[in-house]
Amino acid sequence: MVRRLVAAGAGVVLLIVIALLVNSCKQSQKEQSLKDYNRQVSQLASESETQVSHPLFSTLAGAGSKPALDVEVQVDQLRIKAQGIATHAKELSVPGEMVGAQRDLLLALDFRVEGLTKIAALLPTALGGQRKEATEKIAGQMELFLASDVIFSQRVVPLIQQTLAASGIHGLRTTPSRFLPNVGWLDPATALARITGQPAGASQTGIAPGDHGDALASVSVGATTLEPEPALNHVAGGGNPTFTVTVEDAGENTETNVKVDVTVTAGGKQFKASHTINQIQRGQKANVEIPVSGVPLGVAAKIEAYVEPVPGEKDLENNKKTYLAIFAA
Repeated sequence: MVRRLVAAGAGVVLLIVIALLVNSCKQSQKEQSLKDYNRQVSQLASESETQVSHPLFSTLAGAGSKPALDVEVQVDQLRIKAQGIATHAKELSVPGEMVGAQRDLLLALDFRVEGLTKIAALLPTALGGQRKEATEKIAGQMELFLASDVIFSQRVVPLIQQTLAASGIHGLRTTPSRFLPNVGWLDPATALARITGQPAGASQTGIAPGDHGDALASVSVGATTLEPEPALNHVAGGGNPTFTVTVEDAGENTETNVKVDVTVTAGGKQFKASHTINQIQRGQKANVEIPVSGVPLGVAAKIEAYVEPVPGEKDLENNKKTYLAIFAA
């Protein structure tokens, strides 16, 4: 009887030890999952600030004095990077206790993607002839960045820290993320001054009275003059075509530094190039040759030719044409 009692007691002790070990393992796994989530959110917060926000506002500052095509390409690349960060956040393994923080994290990152998308769409106009109107809209989109910062600082970080503390995890930092560098970007006049490089409140000077503007007259490759879509153009000569773009001064003034962009989209990639015409006399036409390299052969391609607006230009309907083509050797 004594031996049986001792064996039963040993069995009970063993069961208690096993239960304690299992509970300890579960608690350890839970704590590790919370720590992992905090680490991954902190990494995404840092990437959003250092890899998207910093280069974005560095690009926007003084953008008016930079090649417009370069600025637009850089901002679009940053938009893609922001979208990648938001997608990564959606794929995180989220502990049940962190569901609230995750919801607010996704909202903040989506705000940043939305703001970048809208700013990228406004930049061609902001860097062209309607700077004031477009820059006012860009300043409005900056409110999305401010909202994302508020959500991050007042919801995401506090909720993660509260959850960590409730699980007995202390001294673990959640990296904050501030996307909008300062509230000056919310003011249209300040945003205009920063983007154009002109003092706040300065008006456009040096613009002659009368209508200003240029029109895209035609685009050709070699002896082939392209027909606008929906026509399909067959272009021979290989994958490094040189586009001859004819631009007409459609206003009442001689225009200088007229920039022309050509973008070829084919095989899921974009191939871009640009060139500046020094001067076009009033009522005259000028040709500019723009070589584009690496265009794939034998696949459908979309060609977009664009004459960037000159200061004072308001009518942009004739500045762009689109063509469909297949390039062959």
